[in-house]
Amino acid sequence: MTEPHDINDPQQGDAIRLSVIIINLNTRDFLHACLTSMKECIARDDFEVILVDNGSTDDSVDMVRRDFPRVRVLPQGRNLGFTRANNIGLMQAKGQYLLVLNSDTEMVGNALGQMCDYMDAHPDVGALGSQLLNNDGSVQLSCRSFPSFKTVLFHRYSLMTRLFPRNRYSAEYLLTNSTHGETMDVDWVSGACLLTRRETTAQVGLLDEGFFIYAEDVDWCYRMKQAGWRIVYFPNAKVLHHIGRATSKIPYRMIYERHRSMWRFYRKHYSKGIVLIDVATWLGVVTRCGLTMARSFIQRMIQRESRA
Repeated sequence: MTEPHDINDPQQGDAIRLSVIIINLNTRDFLHACLTSMKECIARDDFEVILVDNGSTDDSVDMVRRDFPRVRVLPQGRNLGFTRANNIGLMQAKGQYLLVLNSDTEMVGNALGQMCDYMDAHPDVGALGSQLLNNDGSVQLSCRSFPSFKTVLFHRYSLMTRLFPRNRYSAEYLLTNSTHGETMDVDWVSGACLLTRRETTAQVGLLDEGFFIYAEDVDWCYRMKQAGWRIVYFPNAKVLHHIGRATSKIPYRMIYERHRSMWRFYRKHYSKGIVLIDVATWLGVVTRCGLTMARSFIQRMIQRESRA
């Protein structure tokens, strides 16, 4: 089963306004900061946080149970992957609204309340993404157009984008013609902080567990848009995101999973069953994966030498 539909249906009077689902794997300090940033919300009766732990060994679970006793902890004992773990949390959630949130984020001000209020006022919105900020306050590009064949050459980290940051194709994908300071309809928003509603999830299904990590948010938003829901980027709600901290310890596995997810997304939504095009696309993804791993290896060797 890749797209489970059996989301929990709370009994009347049991539902709360917002459920926050956080996945953790050895991010103890970031997780503590994340939960601290929403401590006032955690104390409210119409709010719940569900932590799904993927087998952490850094005292994360004990810390949460000690410092944040109202958080519901679901230890899994092993790494089930980002997508499967999120689905476990989503199926346990009781909220009218469901927020998928990275453990390496921190709320700025009343971001959670602002997002819920926007959803209240716009019942046709199926997914809402906050503005994500770097540590220095600069804006992360957390909303995009759906990927295309051009995305291979013009994605966020590509050589073409770095050499020619104002080129048309990168701008179309990354939406860099916008300042990312205004509310706008987009194709997809980052799963680092993605708010949806219960009825949307009941209609389109949960996250596709064929994506271990990466592109599950793109696929989810794609299915929502196909079902007629709007996807909105909402920069009034601001969230600090320590990007990549949760995955940086296993870079080669993450590079592999990112490209495996790219291939799955193509096969699921774009393939027309034409063998030559499918093979060419597969070769392109494999080549890009190999080059990215090689570059990562060289960078790590240079960093290691510089420390010696």
